[in-house]
Amino acid sequence: MGAVAGVDPVAEHERTRAALRAVIPRLARLLRDVPDLDAPSGVPPWTVGDAGAHLCAAYLVYCSAFTHEFADWDSVLPPGDVPFTERITAVNAKSIGLLDADERRHLGDLVTERGERFLQVTRDLAPGTPVEAPWYGEQVVLTLATATGLMLSESLLHGLDIARGARRPRTPWTIGADEARLVIGQAMPAMMPLALDEAKAQGVRIAFDVVIKGGGPRLAVVVDGGTATVTRDAPPRAYDCRITAEPTAFLLISFRRTPLWTAIARGRIRAGGRKPWLALRLSELIVGP
Repeated sequence: MGAVAGVDPVAEHERTRAALRAVIPRLARLLRDVPDLDAPSGVPPWTVGDAGAHLCAAYLVYCSAFTHEFADWDSVLPPGDVPFTERITAVNAKSIGLLDADERRHLGDLVTERGERFLQVTRDLAPGTPVEAPWYGEQVVLTLATATGLMLSESLLHGLDIARGARRPRTPWTIGADEARLVIGQAMPAMMPLALDEAKAQGVRIAFDVVIKGGGPRLAVVVDGGTATVTRDAPPRAYDCRITAEPTAFLLISFRRTPLWTAIARGRIRAGGRKPWLALRLSELIVGP
């Protein structure tokens, strides 16, 4: 996907790196303060320790795309080119076993070490640098900009999962609107087509106009005949359904951290356009593990 008119890809990539750099110490403090790593996290059946271990594994494999320090892919990847959701579910299940009991006692240190290493080894690389991502599919290659956006997403969302499990009402885990915008703009245009449920999408032709309030980004999501394309800030066209959402609400709904109806009731997302009822189809067509 080429550069979007009005968006400086280098500047936005640097903002994403800065957001990731800022969230790493927040995660480290959170993990060091967790009183019980065996407490249920916000993503059952994982414990708080499982969520932290998965996050450490995610940092490791993204960094390894450049350093090749992780080579035991046979122990993690499912055999064959299985569907996206099955593949991610299998990889996630195995990722939490990559740390032993002693390493789990030092999750804060590992998050810091691996997160900072990713930022270091990618510091001088262009946003469009290719990143092989076999955990998403045998032939999947992302850009560094997308990979950095995904690392930010993993950090923010699993930080929320850990905080929910740790039950820290006095110091709640927050995901700011600007952080959510960066994830939506950098990661979701590449990931939404990968996450399409091809079986449900057969025979479906719907064009969604996804408008993120307060300055974008804006995504044209077109599902047609078992495939999906997502274009950021696309030229004007006819849409079947327009979805207008607050950035953090859209991020949490997309990754199944907040029920859609809760966001609707609170006015954080609404549907419009010629066929507003089709808005519900988006979360059915774009799936997650």
